[in-house]
Amino acid sequence: MRPYTRQSGFTLLEVLVALVIVGTALGASMRAVGSLASNSAGLRTAMMATWSAENRLVQIRLAREFPSVGKRSFECPQGDLNLVCEEEVLASPNPLLRRVEVGVYDMQNPERRILKLVQLVMRPQ
Repeated sequence: MRPYTRQSGFTLLEVLVALVIVGTALGASMRAVGSLASNSAGLRTAMMATWSAENRLVQIRLAREFPSVGKRSFECPQGDLNLVCEEEVLASPNPLLRRVEVGVYDMQNPERRILKLVQLVMRPQ
């Protein structure tokens, strides 16, 4: 018979501690991935809203419009997003300039403004 020898290896307690550490790390990484996915959706929406507002402001510049003072709303969808643009034209102290503000709202949540761009428009000569 052989004398009793101690074998090397991990105890059950060491294995359980390692599993707890790995489980905690996996949970934290899953939360980080979920947060990144949520942030990318918000950034995509903001980018699409910026395009919608910029499109309207570029239309005004290219057409050399001098819009009349007032407020109007119109649909301005981008891709699969249903957006509503609200254009408000305000008089400025200088009669040669008008202030144009374009706010972009989500059609499903119309009280939430995603973005607002402002531009001064000069009266064409």
